[in-house]
Formats: sequence, structure tokens, C-alpha cells
Amino acid sequence: MSEHFDVHGGARLVGEVDVVGAKNSVLKLMAAALLAEGTTTITNCPQILDVPLMGDVLRSVGCDVVIDGDTAKITTPAELSHRADSAAMGKLRASVCVLGPLVGRLKQAVVALPGGDAIGSRPLDMHQNGLRKLGATSTIEHGCVVAKADGLHGAQIWLDFPSVGATENILMAAVLAEGTTVIDNAAREPEIVDICTMLTEMGAKVEGAGTSTLTVEGVEKLNPTEHRVIGDRIVGATWAFAAAMTRGDLTVRGVNPHYLDLVLDKLRLAGAEVETFDGEGFRIVQNERPKAVDWVTLPYPGFATDLQPFAVALSAVSEGTSMITENIYEARFRFIEEMMRLSGDARTDGHHAVVRGVEKLSSAPVWAADIRAGAGLVLAGLCADGVTEVWDVFHIDRGYPHFVENLNRLGARIERVSGEPERA
Repeated sequence: MSEHFDVHGGARLVGEVDVVGAKNSVLKLMAAALLAEGTTTITNCPQILDVPLMGDVLRSVGCDVVIDGDTAKITTPAELSHRADSAAMGKLRASVCVLGPLVGRLKQAVVALPGGDAIGSRPLDMHQNGLRKLGATSTIEHGCVVAKADGLHGAQIWLDFPSVGATENILMAAVLAEGTTVIDNAAREPEIVDICTMLTEMGAKVEGAGTSTLTVEGVEKLNPTEHRVIGDRIVGATWAFAAAMTRGDLTVRGVNPHYLDLVLDKLRLAGAEVETFDGEGFRIVQNERPKAVDWVTLPYPGFATDLQPFAVALSAVSEGTSMITENIYEARFRFIEEMMRLSGDARTDGHHAVVRGVEKLSSAPVWAADIRAGAGLVLAGLCADGVTEVWDVFHIDRGYPHFVENLNRLGARIERVSGEPERA
């Protein structure tokens, strides 16, 4: 049975909300547990669907995984399977991050091509090329990445693009390789810093976290550890946009506001009052209709592509005209088709979208194509007249714990409803 959200328009969000661990970090940290025999404990895990799915992926290669609330305990045996091709692999994109640890630890891996959000092409060429530089062979066979090496050695690796996934897989293979590996044009996201921190706690030698050059001195073995996941900057930014769109007053805690410097600066330009609490959160107050601003997605520390749907949604209710440029994933603009169902005024041309703000959106049934698009449609529904039905909400559940409950507590009116949509 399908589920959808009935989102009643006209809400003003007011209050405090806590942000838990980052989805884009916890799944990679769980995969890193494959690198060390014994029990690794990860705390501050978000209670979202992707965490137990990653647990299933790890069980498929022989781990024992216990998830209790916000804590995951992963016991990795001495003898692991190198085949990660369970059904769970096809349900989340981050499942491919077991490739690096399996190659690093076992010198071989068969990893099913991953699934996840429908936001465009995300090829694995850089992952494979990095492993080849380290001494492995890597091919695509029968829907799987197949990698094998007699041994791994350090290498100088240049990434054509600062891919987060490629950086993580190459990093996790390199920590157990012989010699020194240098990854140039590496991703700089806070989630990369988080995994470097955990690997260092496990005994890895990694320098340069948070810069575009990572230097890894290989070690013979790693040890299990206990690690706390950083706060989710994408969820934190979602609440910031929610405050601005509903002309609300929200205090957001549990995330470092410096991860969101650019977002908060843009919201100031849109007319929001912004107060930051060093290392722990921020407050957004929007008293008037937001003003139009332009947005351009870029690798961190630029504006995150994950947040592009919220930029479009905010622009749709702002005063004036905004241009949004998408430089990362070509299919992100599918979100605009749904916004137009809500009477949003938007046009796309290649990597660019022009959005002319309207005073109020108009409710309609809409469909979520991915996690962030789903959350963006919910926020848009809060700014529409009538009741907006948001379908395919399983996407939202993959990224936002207790989303409906938090929104209702902050002043929204949203119900989760079971039933089939009229649209085929």
C-alpha cells in the first residue's frame, strides 16, 4: 500500500528542532567498519530507512549488525565474503562504498551496482580508475563491479572531479595499501572529514582532511573503534529553508553552522535574520516575504546540489526572479515539473532554471523523485492554499527521521495517509 502526506497550506513554523547524524556520513562510516576485525560502534545515527538497509548490505558479507535507536554496533569477522550483491544493494546509492574497504581488506570485491535516488548519471569511472592506480583490476560484469589485486600499493591519484564517493572508496582502499597514496582534487565535504577522523581513530594515517589533497600512509591493520556521526548539514539547511519559506522562526541545533556558511549568507540576502551558535546550531527568523536570490550548485564549500530543490522552492514564493544553475546532476530539475503542478512559475534551459516568485502556490497532487525533492515539495505545500498530496514519501523517510512529527510540533499540519494515487 502506498503512502502520501496531506500537507495543509498556511503554516508558519516556530520553535526548536534537533538535527541528528548525517545520512551522507553514517552509511560510509558503517562501511569503514569492514576494515577492522571486531566490533565498531557508531553513535548519533539517524533513524532513517537507509541505516538498516546498509546493515543488510554488511550482513551479506558476513558482519553481525545490531541497530538500537541511534547506535549501530557492527561486528566484522576475521573471514569476510568479498561478494556484496544482496538485494539491499539496489536500494541505496551509498552501498557502493563497500567497494573500497573490501578491496583494501580482501584484495578482491564483487559489488552490485547501486540504486538510490533518480537524480541523473553517477558513473563509477573515478572509483575504478583509483583502484587501478592502487594496483587492482576493475571491470563491470553482469551488473557488478569486479575488482581484484595481488596487492595494493601507494599511488598518485588525480580526480577529474572532486567526487565524494570516489574519494571515500579510494581512501578506504588506500589505508591498507603498502606505501603512500596522494589523492589530488579530493572532495572537501565535512562528511569526508568525518570518515578521515574515524579512520584515524582506527589507526590509519591520513593527512589533509578538509583540503583538496589527502595523503595516506598505508598501515598493516586497523582496529575497531567508537565514533559519533557529525550532524546532518543537509537536514539543518532544510529547516533553514523551511523557516524562510513559511516566514517562521526556527532554532536548529545539532549541526555546525559553519558547514552552512554559504546557505545562511544567501538567506540573509533573502531577508532572513540569522544568528549562529558556534559549533552547535543557528536561528532563522523571516518576518517578510523572502526576496529573490540566485543559486549555483558546486562541490563543497559551494552550494550543495542536495539543496537545489529547496532553492527552487524558496524562489517560487519569493519576491522577484531567481536563477538557479545546476552543475552537478542533470536530472535534479525534474523537481521543477512538480513545482509547476503547484502553480510555480519556472522555466529550464539546460543547466539553468529561471523561477519567478508568486505570492502563494496552489495545492495539487505531486510526486517525489528523490529524498530532497520530496522534502522540498512538503515545504512548498506549506506555502500553498488548500491541501497538497505528496506521493512516494518513502524517499523522504530515507533521509529525514520523524519529519512529519517534527513539522507538526513546529506548527504545520501534515498527515501520513495510506492509499493508492489516482495517477497510474
